[in-house]
Amino acid sequence: MWAPVRESMFLGRGALKNFARFKSLTLQTINKQVLEAEYAVRGRLPTRAAAIQQEISQGMSKYPFKELVYCNIGNPQQVGQEPLTFNREVLALLTAPHLLSNSEKLVEQGLLSAEAVARANEYLEKSAKVGAYTDSVGFEFIREEVCDFIFSRDGFRPDAKNVFLTNGASEGARLVMSALAAKHLGTIGFMAPIPQYPLYSALSTLMDSELVGYYLDEDKNWAVSLPALNAAYDDAVKRGIVVRSLVVINPGNPSGNNLTADTLRDVVRFAKEKNLVLIADEVYQENILTKHPFKSMSSIMHELNLDLEIVSLHSLSKGFLGECGVRGGYCIFENFDPEIMQQFVKLKSIELCSNTVGQLSVGLMVRPPVADAATLYEKEKNEVLGSLRQKAEILRETLSALEGISLSEIGGAMYAFPQVKLPQAAIKAAEEQGVAPDEFYCMQALETTGLVVVPGSGFRQVEGTFHFRTTFLPTLEKMQRAMKSFADFHNDFMKRYS
Repeated sequence: MWAPVRESMFLGRGALKNFARFKSLTLQTINKQVLEAEYAVRGRLPTRAAAIQQEISQGMSKYPFKELVYCNIGNPQQVGQEPLTFNREVLALLTAPHLLSNSEKLVEQGLLSAEAVARANEYLEKSAKVGAYTDSVGFEFIREEVCDFIFSRDGFRPDAKNVFLTNGASEGARLVMSALAAKHLGTIGFMAPIPQYPLYSALSTLMDSELVGYYLDEDKNWAVSLPALNAAYDDAVKRGIVVRSLVVINPGNPSGNNLTADTLRDVVRFAKEKNLVLIADEVYQENILTKHPFKSMSSIMHELNLDLEIVSLHSLSKGFLGECGVRGGYCIFENFDPEIMQQFVKLKSIELCSNTVGQLSVGLMVRPPVADAATLYEKEKNEVLGSLRQKAEILRETLSALEGISLSEIGGAMYAFPQVKLPQAAIKAAEEQGVAPDEFYCMQALETTGLVVVPGSGFRQVEGTFHFRTTFLPTLEKMQRAMKSFADFHNDFMKRYS
């Protein structure tokens, strides 16, 4: 094997064309689940947007706009949101502890809050060394803070040994799903909402399992219904699928809903009745736009006094923090067999530990300042959440006024999932190009307005319907400009294809 490879290196340019046949890993030999996994949030639309951005940067743009407006991904700080001052002050001191020797002067000059200095010193005294490995499941003192947060939110306190600190919520989902994907039991099914966040379909594919989609009710603000849950479950069982888990995303992505307590009770009872592990994806719990508040799945389970295996996920990336790149989160396990918990610890140990800056940031998320830094913290928090509400309303007003677009109430998170009734001529034109009709629509929107959104087909949808997912994260000025351009595009598109 080695001889031909070495010879080919000396045979000139023509012979090098054959070099690929000596590669061990090719598209023919790669794990087929990797090839089949898809992640629409970073699919063809963002790739095209990147090419357009490069043209704009090089002064070669031929498009009727000067910049792109990225509404395709929940990445707040990339599109203008500022990090919270207190959190970054503490992280600065923890990553550069020599600054603490001069901290008194910095506080006097107004460059640091005294509370940030106190928190950094507290964490350092608890051995918060950012350059050292931690316990596999994370700093114990941060896990205790997570338990305090849950007690304050829900009125009960989990055991810190069942709290894992993770590199974002997605790591927690992968950890649980990898344990459930027991191929020796048959084809494993993971129930997840449709429209769904592509993380769950991608992980199901990678684990050679099946995503069992249950449809949310668009006419009822994307609610979860028992008939839909039962229909999806029964159909999967009839096909020989071993359904093991139920994923509920609340508030929803991409649907932007906030489920009511009554709905959550139905979900929890259903999961218990079918003996499913409930994965509660609750990373948007701070982003609430409805009159009814957020309720955690865990609190509902305790209210009903059910012995249900549940994993609750949270993350730094969303809420009002928007610390996507810091990669921090937690998962909380409840009612699992102690022997299974040992296996989860083993799985977590394989990667040694999650990143320490993310772990410490979880502590800052669940334990905000209460002294001299509190006023500024609350001001910054309220500005972020208030701006989201304002931009969500601009989005709702603009889209709801357009012929052929319907939009359910935006109840939470940072997304909307409007439906577009595309003309038959547009659907035919898309089919002729070999692309999904909603992708055809979104691509034209991109190239006409500079607005980057994600086609609904990437999230799955009721057959015959077309949607797109958009965030409302860019600055108010950019959102207003983008919505005006989009309205003009949509009206022209409908005229051209009607």
